Amino acid sequence: MGENAPEEQVLVDYPDSKSPSLYLKNPTQEEKVATWSINAANWGKALSEPDYLEREAYLTTVPLAKDNGVTHWILVDRNLPPNERSILASCESLRKPVLVSHNGVVTEGITHGIGSVFSQPKFRGKGYATRMLRELAPILKTWQTDPNIPGRETCPFSILYSDIGTKYYSKFGWEVHPSTHVALPPSSSPSSSSAKTLSYTDLPPLCALDEQTLRTQLSQTSDNKTHVALLPSYEQMQWHHKREDFVTSKIFSKSPTIKGAICDSPGSRVWAIWTRAYYGPLKPESGNTLHILRLVLEDERDTQENVESLKAVLQIAQREAEEWKVSEVDVWNPSQVVRSLVRKTGLEHEEVERKEESIASLMWYGEGKGTADEIRWVANEKFGWC
Repeated sequence: MGENAPEEQVLVDYPDSKSPSLYLKNPTQEEKVATWSINAANWGKALSEPDYLEREAYLTTVPLAKDNGVTHWILVDRNLPPNERSILASCESLRKPVLVSHNGVVTEGITHGIGSVFSQPKFRGKGYATRMLRELAPILKTWQTDPNIPGRETCPFSILYSDIGTKYYSKFGWEVHPSTHVALPPSSSPSSSSAKTLSYTDLPPLCALDEQTLRTQLSQTSDNKTHVALLPSYEQMQWHHKREDFVTSKIFSKSPTIKGAICDSPGSRVWAIWTRAYYGPLKPESGNTLHILRLVLEDERDTQENVESLKAVLQIAQREAEEWKVSEVDVWNPSQVVRSLVRKTGLEHEEVERKEESIASLMWYGEGKGTADEIRWVANEKFGWC
């Protein structure tokens, strides 16, 4: 063929996103690995691809995810055999325990947190992710519910955290809820001696107490709104910590032992449980962050004692951020009291309303639309992210 001959054009006939031949399916193990390989370029920038694939496989074995706690989903053509079909879109859902309260009547259930929504570039703009999400939404309403298992009787809502703004997922029914945070810079300044660090062994009793306190709080609601909360259980925190431990062991060849901090004033304790998240190389532009998974004030009042306690806890978090080379410390959806306390600490900080990333979104399966005007999402903090 001559030197200037035109290149041969390869025409690909992609299926129509509305085709009845497309359906939602659970992938084979080989197809799971294929989806991880495809999305590694987006979400695995802090690790090598082999390490990223190892992490994704490992996370299916931790307590919150094992025993079918995590479910993987793919949109494929039903006419093609497993392992030979194109994965047009993919995602996963993670089962979590929740509480729902209306006028003080509290019920338990499960939710499914949707994550890792992905369609590889050649399939984008063809409606495949839209088709997948429209099919998945009603499935999750009854997915893994069981009338014979206490706490698993119903799935009152599903959640996701959008990294593509507020509009895309809301058109399917995942309503946007408050998504703010307070950001503090890393710092090597010493913290007050009134605070001490928390290790793994300190967390289970604190989480159990936090769960009970949250149940009591929800039983006292009387505003005629529906209040919902993910349980801040030890397994929820552990999922983040196992992820953190894996990644830090690959980056630093060691993992952090400090998982939070507490000011232990009797009856008015303040504590924070946190995790370090790495989204790319150890550079400021990567957005690597120490996330406060859960912040608890036993006596949530705007007092000088709470100012000093919160300052001491946050200073330990800042010190850990400095040591572990992350760019900031984030506290998600702080209450007005917490905002006031942070201001009074004198610590450098920024109050942020997120517009594009980690937008907390909830699809309500009961009456109404599940908007923030109808549903109050209590303890909407980083531990619920997936």
